[in-house]
Amino acid sequence: MSGQAHGDAWDPRQYGLFGDERSRPFFELVSRVPATDPRRVVDLGCGSGELTASLAKRWPTAEVEGIDSSAKMIAAAQEHAAPGLRFTVGDLADWTPGDGRPVDVMVSNAALQWVPAHRDLLPQWIKALTPDGRLAFQVPGNFDAPSHALLREICRSPRWRARLADVMRWHPVGSPGEYLELLAGHGCRVDAWETTYAQVLQGDDPVLEWVKGTALRPVLSALDAEDAAEFLGEYAARLRDAYPRRPFGTVFPFRRIFVVAQRVR
Repeated sequence: MSGQAHGDAWDPRQYGLFGDERSRPFFELVSRVPATDPRRVVDLGCGSGELTASLAKRWPTAEVEGIDSSAKMIAAAQEHAAPGLRFTVGDLADWTPGDGRPVDVMVSNAALQWVPAHRDLLPQWIKALTPDGRLAFQVPGNFDAPSHALLREICRSPRWRARLADVMRWHPVGSPGEYLELLAGHGCRVDAWETTYAQVLQGDDPVLEWVKGTALRPVLSALDAEDAAEFLGEYAARLRDAYPRRPFGTVFPFRRIFVVAQRVR
């Protein structure tokens, strides 16, 4: 959910908007993880913890830990803490099983796009799995969509480029095929796929409200309130043209990339 966005820019309330739409890829991801009785489960980039709690319900005898870089998100997650389920502030870029015990299932939901070196981390995480253990992750794959292309364009415009030109990364994630090649080369059996959801969002400027919870966080954290309002006004107008409101809502196509890797050697 949340990874290494600039500082602690995360707002659990804003991220929680469109919760059903945001959680659907998570449940589709973990449905492809056939582990029956894992002893240790780790959720890397757990956000506000609701989905991590669902892992504890699925595997009630497991020790489940949620880790996130945002202290605000972990504070919100603590309300889900229970015997066998705990939450910790931690940087995904530095994470290892601290006690040296291997992990049966690692899950990372919409977080690795915030970790520039995650391709280098994945082989290390595979080594931390038990034999036949699984690493399952999904990342957004919509960085060429109008929502992100327009955001980059505005950030690089004469009005904003001095402060924002380098805030947005261009291609922070790989393709399903790239992840398959990488992880198969490290001794894994890999299931990799992509899905584009034709999401129908409700409300005024819903695509803006969606992006406020994720991609806009680094931008908004770099601006004061007055400049942020100006930026959002310009961005909202362009999003309304790119994603026109229909009588039934606003269609927001959203591509997601999924990977489940099983360690076999």
